[in-house]
Amino acid sequence: MAETQKEHLIGVIHATNRPEPRETQLDDKMPAAIRYVSRTLDFKRGDEEEFGASMPRYEAKAAELAAMKPDLILPAGAPPFMLLGFKGEFEIIRSWEKKYHVPMFTSGQNHVRALKTLGVKSFVGISYFPARLNAVFQRYFTEAGFHVLAMEGIPVQFADVPNFPPQQIADFVKNEFAKHRQAEGVYMLGSAWKTLDIIGELEQTLNVPVVHPGPARCWEIHLRLGLRQPIPGYGRLLAEMPDA
Repeated sequence: MAETQKEHLIGVIHATNRPEPRETQLDDKMPAAIRYVSRTLDFKRGDEEEFGASMPRYEAKAAELAAMKPDLILPAGAPPFMLLGFKGEFEIIRSWEKKYHVPMFTSGQNHVRALKTLGVKSFVGISYFPARLNAVFQRYFTEAGFHVLAMEGIPVQFADVPNFPPQQIADFVKNEFAKHRQAEGVYMLGSAWKTLDIIGELEQTLNVPVVHPGPARCWEIHLRLGLRQPIPGYGRLLAEMPDA
């Protein structure tokens, strides 16, 4: 008789309440034993002031999810935590883990692990945020030990990000990478743009790994739960499932 696979509950705190699938469309490709429960902070402006005031709200949502006794809690949305700095983010997540007795990782921590796992020490970063926040992101990754060759934002209103054409994003990435051909990878910050289908194209064209929030999150969930089931078509990280 086949052994019943253990069910795993993952709590996710989404940054926005957008109806678009974002990178969560990958959830359908995850093992059937994984079940998600989510909360949202419903950010509207996507600016530094809104992000900077959000930690009490994040903790309140984490407490709600912790009461359900999940295997993991993912406070998603990189910018609010990157404002704390790499060390500050680590300290607040460690304090929540001790308080609520559930393992957690942020988007930023996940992206750092993904970049390091793929051997990327220097990279070109792309986001849909303005220069002021991109400078914050660059400081965060510099503190984490990376050489950030560029952290550039595509000019688009926060509410309009999901409608930005994927091919224009790919062209923007290629143009920025062409200015820094010594880069060992590309980093794409942000979950709202529809870019999953261009990851493979970018890796093939640029011949470097591309770290994207969706595949990176799925990869770490697999590793944390001891599953390791490759998902082809979304870049090296998911296709190869390397150890962190």
